[in-house]
Amino acid sequence: MIRSMTGFGSASGTADGVDLSLELRSVNSRHLKLHFRIPPGTERWEEALREEIAASVSRGHVDVTLRLGSPAGEGAGASAPVFRLDEVRARAFVDALRDLQERWGLAGEVDIGLVGRCDRLLVEASSDPVETVSEGALREVAIAAVAQLVEMRVREGERLADDLTARVGALLAGLSEVETLAPRRLERESERLRRSIRELAQDIEVDPDRLAREIAFIADKWDVSEELVRARAHLEAFRDLLGSPSEEPVGKRLSFLGQELLREVNTIGSKANDATIARIVVEMKNELESLREQNENVE
Repeated sequence: MIRSMTGFGSASGTADGVDLSLELRSVNSRHLKLHFRIPPGTERWEEALREEIAASVSRGHVDVTLRLGSPAGEGAGASAPVFRLDEVRARAFVDALRDLQERWGLAGEVDIGLVGRCDRLLVEASSDPVETVSEGALREVAIAAVAQLVEMRVREGERLADDLTARVGALLAGLSEVETLAPRRLERESERLRRSIRELAQDIEVDPDRLAREIAFIADKWDVSEELVRARAHLEAFRDLLGSPSEEPVGKRLSFLGQELLREVNTIGSKANDATIARIVVEMKNELESLREQNENVE
């Protein structure tokens, strides 16, 4: 079973008085890359999100978007917001002002009015997700979003498998055509060589052993049987991976087999010496290019 690297998953929930909404979008990548878009103050959650995603996804570029908000229905008539003092920030602000006053000999007092002008001293507790939302609640939402992402990647993988299987069949058919045409090519070349020698030699007797050796040399030079055997073996391995029930990622192995197939097909083309075989090789290379492009989508 193969999976695509393209997919989308989302999940939402309300935990500890805060709405959580998580979206995951994945596209192709050689390795697993996570790009986070999360609200300020929630950076400590990145590791938990990374763990949940990496447990089920091994390749792909994944955009991780987390949104936080108040539960639906809160607003008018809701309980008054609760604020807390950021004591560390307030103390640092007061200490800095008193140090400045002492060093420069400034008059006046550091009072509540002055301290109140400092930004972000009071934090609304109900809007501070780091304080109000537990990591366990976040993981529950992440697990649901990842499950939806994987489900979509599996569905896309099924469509990819159908397309790749069809292309493997077309390549096998091309190899069978080459296998049928290759011996006829040698027969034609042998007859052409005999005819040319008769025309050139005329009354001169030609050594049949020498002629046989020349034909054998051409046969060995044009022989594509080894390339056909290896190409079929690669295609069988490719098809086995497509039909494997394992959930282990196979995209890299499929890409390697595609490269080896191209190597064998190129060699067949270089030995073709036949217009029909050359045309088949071109068609097979087109199929291999499509195969390579589709392989880039496989996890």
